[in-house]
Amino acid sequence: MASIDAALLDFQRLDRLAAGSSALHRLDPRAKVLVVLVFLVSVISFGRYQLSALLPFFVFPAVLIGCADLPAGYLARKVALVCPFALVVGIFNPLVDTEIMVHLGPVAISGGWLSCASILVRALLTVSAALILVATTGFPAICRALEQLGMPKVFAVQLLFLYRYLFVLAEEGGRAARARELRSFGNKGQGMASYSSLIGSLLLKTWQRAERIHMAMLARGFTGAFQVRQHYRFGRPEFLYLCSWSALFVLLRLFNPAELFGAFLTGLFS
Repeated sequence: MASIDAALLDFQRLDRLAAGSSALHRLDPRAKVLVVLVFLVSVISFGRYQLSALLPFFVFPAVLIGCADLPAGYLARKVALVCPFALVVGIFNPLVDTEIMVHLGPVAISGGWLSCASILVRALLTVSAALILVATTGFPAICRALEQLGMPKVFAVQLLFLYRYLFVLAEEGGRAARARELRSFGNKGQGMASYSSLIGSLLLKTWQRAERIHMAMLARGFTGAFQVRQHYRFGRPEFLYLCSWSALFVLLRLFNPAELFGAFLTGLFS
């Protein structure tokens, strides 16, 4: 039970971070969403063997964390949760792609290891950018920005509902886990056999809770659109933010700074 409550409170910390007052927090969410989209497209467009070209992109999350005064350790722990999934995707690449691509002194590195490392780096970059976007904007503002950028309204509302009902599911799951612990003695009632009835009960309770929430929203005049309390304006700061980061991403995509620097050092000492 304590782990469920702790995970819920830890997840809600992103919403609390979005209430900051830095210059990055005050930017129009549309500018931040567009910059992250350009960043994601730039990162995933590299070839599977291009590892060194991805490393300069870490400047983006590093600068945003510093400008928004975000807790780097907290975000690093969240990003680290994705690493096992990324490794599962690429761990078999070294067994399939055994062609030697790089020699580091006496060590020969195959293309499979390069592609596996590339998948891991891409996962770190994309997840960190998404977390920083939520921590500096807030999920409701992101959904509102996506709607203003052309996403169908029904999709934006459903996405926001999904995000909010995650907390409902976590709360009901915490209550169910507490009830199971209070009704069990020692190891009795704590086995895997109890999980089937627990999951079924959790599904029914969350369904009923969602129905009550929806009825309460209709009673308060909900018409299918969420009203925002803060209105943003796309001005000069947003334009400069979008153009500067987008230009940097395009340059990093077209030119590999690590490769250029290595060639410069090689020519300097040769």
